[in-house]
Amino acid sequence: MTTNPTFQTLTLADDLTITRMGYGAMQLAGPGVFGPPKDHDQAVAVLREAVERGLTHIDTSDFYGPAVVNELIKEALHPYPAGLHIVTKVGARRDEKGGWIPSLEPADLKAQVHENLQHLGLDTLDVVNLRTAALDGGNGDSVAEQFGALAELREQGLIRHLGLSGVTEAQLTEAQGIAPVVTVQNLYNVAHRADDALVDRCAAENIAYAAFFPLGGFNPLQSRTLTDVADRLGASRQQVALAWLLHRSPSIVLIPGTSSVAHLRENIAAAELTLPADAVAELDAIGR
Repeated sequence: MTTNPTFQTLTLADDLTITRMGYGAMQLAGPGVFGPPKDHDQAVAVLREAVERGLTHIDTSDFYGPAVVNELIKEALHPYPAGLHIVTKVGARRDEKGGWIPSLEPADLKAQVHENLQHLGLDTLDVVNLRTAALDGGNGDSVAEQFGALAELREQGLIRHLGLSGVTEAQLTEAQGIAPVVTVQNLYNVAHRADDALVDRCAAENIAYAAFFPLGGFNPLQSRTLTDVADRLGASRQQVALAWLLHRSPSIVLIPGTSSVAHLRENIAAAELTLPADAVAELDAIGR
């Protein structure tokens, strides 16, 4: 019998405690995050395995598919177990060929929230992230109008908590002036460290920093140092990269994605990997 790890958790509000190791559901859709999965039953199995293993944090969006992933989550897990928190995001749509189209008009953001509610089978969404059009570090655009629209839905009880994705520190500050922010979801990994200051700020302000593309995303991390450390520790490169993120800051939460049960188990095992000080020093140097 497999023993589940004891996951570190992060408490962001009275009604929001999540495991720092989460699961990103994006890869459950077809190629290019578009259309149905290649193996429907395996996709359902991955979701159920994640919850059975003790993960309480699933990241998704209605523009994955579109709608495909949220409907899979509903099929696999509804009625949802107590303590499971689903984090979704709005701010984009897909064209008929699977292209990504920013969609940030306040009226459409509200429509996207209602679509997430419908496809997930929920009356209230735990966390909704506003996804900007700039995912590689944010830009100078104001988020006040868009974030304000989501804050209105929070006041109406359709959303419990709000977050941001693809933002700068200035945009975080602007949003905080409108409503509390519980999570920031930006690109960050052992090789891509542009957000170091924002990671530290999130830790100081008890904001979860969800590192997306923790393993490099569509261009997997390539580093001889990472390989050498992994070989010494008897772990995979992916496990070491995830373990480094957990070590980097107590505010970091992970949402690695996979459509494979075996790969899911490998990712989860990273939560139990201890990095010695010399390995941390070597890994820290990769992104400098």
